Amino acid sequence: MNPEDLPKLYTLFNACALLHIILGVVLIKQKQRTAHITSMIIALLFSTAFLGCYLYYHFTVGHVKFAGTGWSRPVYFTLLISHVPLAILNLPMIIMTVIPALRNRFDKHKRMAKWTLPIWVYVSITGIIIYLMCYEWFGPPIRA
Repeated sequence: MNPEDLPKLYTLFNACALLHIILGVVLIKQKQRTAHITSMIIALLFSTAFLGCYLYYHFTVGHVKFAGTGWSRPVYFTLLISHVPLAILNLPMIIMTVIPALRNRFDKHKRMAKWTLPIWVYVSITGIIIYLMCYEWFGPPIRA
């Protein structure tokens, strides 16, 4: 596997994390605590794999420029402008959500999860859309 293959792989990891986040929410609403914990651990593992591949790719390949033209550019950059700061904010929020759960402080975990969950889902979904726009729908990105 070469670095150019990594965007597909890390987007797959992102999609798997998203599915497990959603499954984890469904499971906790059904009061299936053990299954919820398992699904969320899997989501965390996929998110960690995503982040590792994403960082390795960008350290190896560098910055890439969106190749789309016309209407796709403002759509892409609007998504990107909302996605990037929320993705950066998401990591400490996830940590601040997991730590209370590990300490059996489920009241605190639940309060934090109400903020973390929608951001994590949004970042995951927009990340997949950004990948599709940058690497699939509008041609390969331009190396900067």
